[in-house]
Amino acid sequence: MKCERCSNPATVHLTEIVELQKKELHLCQSCAESQNLLQKQDLNLPAILQTLIGHHLGRETDELARLTCPACGIKYMEFRAAGRLGCPHDYEVFRTGLEPLLQRIHRAIRHHGKTPTRVLPAAHLAETVALRRRLQSAVDAEQYEEAARLQALLRQKEATDESG
Repeated sequence: MKCERCSNPATVHLTEIVELQKKELHLCQSCAESQNLLQKQDLNLPAILQTLIGHHLGRETDELARLTCPACGIKYMEFRAAGRLGCPHDYEVFRTGLEPLLQRIHRAIRHHGKTPTRVLPAAHLAETVALRRRLQSAVDAEQYEEAARLQALLRQKEATDESG
C-alpha cells in the first residue's frame, strides 16, 4: 500500500470512526511525522509489570511488602519491581499476592502440564540458591577469596547433582 500524500510505502495506518463512518489514512513514516500524527511512547516494562502485579492487591500490599523469602532472601517488593521470583519457595511465601495474579494470567493457580523426570529435593535447591546469593554478595563486597571458595563449593555440589 502506498502513502496517500507521496508515493512511498505506507507504514502508518490510522483508522477513525466519525459519525458512524470509517475513515482510513495510510501514510509513510515521514508524512505521518510531518503532520504530528505520531507520538513517541516508550514502553516501560517494569512499570507495566508492577502495575499488573500490584493492581489486584489493594490493602494486602502493606502486609506483602514486609514479606521476605527465608530461602533466597528476596522481598516481595523486589519481585514487584523486577517481575521475577528468586526461588521455588517464593510461591509459598508470597502465595496471597501471587494467586490472584496467576489466576488472572493463566486462569488457574495449579500447573497442568509436564513435570521434570528428576526433581531435586526442595532443601537441596534452597541450599544451592543460598550459596549463589552468598557468592554474589562476596563478589559485590570484593571478597574474591571467599567468592572463589563458594564457587568451588557450588561446582562440587552441581557435579554431585549430575552424577547422583
